[in-house]
Amino acid sequence: MNIDVTKLDTVCDAAQPWQLGSQEGATPIMQGIIELHNDICHFLFLILGFVSRMLVRALWLFPFPSGLPNKWIVHGTTLELLRTILPSIIPMFIAIPSFALLYSLDEIVDPILTIKAIGHQWYRTYEYSDCFDGTDKALTFDSYPIPESDPAMGQSRILEVDNRVVLPAKTHIRILVTAADVPHSWAVPSSGLKCDAVPGRLNQLSTFILRGGVYYGQCSELCGTNHAFTLWPGNLTQYLPASPNHTASTISSKQPHLPLSCQASSTCHMIHCSSTVVVEWSRTVRSVGIEVVRPTRLYTEKP
Repeated sequence: MNIDVTKLDTVCDAAQPWQLGSQEGATPIMQGIIELHNDICHFLFLILGFVSRMLVRALWLFPFPSGLPNKWIVHGTTLELLRTILPSIIPMFIAIPSFALLYSLDEIVDPILTIKAIGHQWYRTYEYSDCFDGTDKALTFDSYPIPESDPAMGQSRILEVDNRVVLPAKTHIRILVTAADVPHSWAVPSSGLKCDAVPGRLNQLSTFILRGGVYYGQCSELCGTNHAFTLWPGNLTQYLPASPNHTASTISSKQPHLPLSCQASSTCHMIHCSSTVVVEWSRTVRSVGIEVVRPTRLYTEKP
């Protein structure tokens, strides 16, 4: 069975000049973080307004030279109750949604795809644990930052790499993070992902990317001289469309083979099956970290 999938235009998720606030959330977790931040800001503005009003009122009505204390402020029972009860109620409104978000951060849904990110000084190695290169070995590649003096037209300075990480959108993905030399930190701000990469320790993240696009991240742990140039760019695709505006080698293969036993369809595989879903790639290899793309063709192979 052949399924033609409409290609989606990728969007660039990176910090913009003079940007205020977070990048647009590309995952439910990041959207939850932004909403929690906005909710907390409401409480902060209420507290700021109340405290400012009390301070201005006290300074205006009872200036220091008068020396007259205000009985309502110094010995006011009502005020004492308010400033005792309110500070205990407000943290509850902040804690309840934050607990739900923290639980979601640690929840690991059965992943369709597992990828391993290994930190080095100063590049990254990625391994698709469920995908194979035609042998029994998992698909593995290195991702090096492109030097400042060698970016292509349209590429961002110190944000590009020679091999992007390609991930499917609207698919549960598990990311295993570790390091080979010194501690690093794998982070993609627009996806709400951040995890320490510690030598000898395997940490994990779970994510569900909502849209296709190019997402940028950098190492968030001081790891040596070139720490600022250690990148995590990649393509989060509903699979990866070819782009004639970039020059590089073109891949056209039937890798990776993703063994699935799915009972529900998703934008990633879009079929009901109990067999192997083969994603046929036809794209131009470009630089930059994480790219979310869409497959050009999907078909099934009976087991």
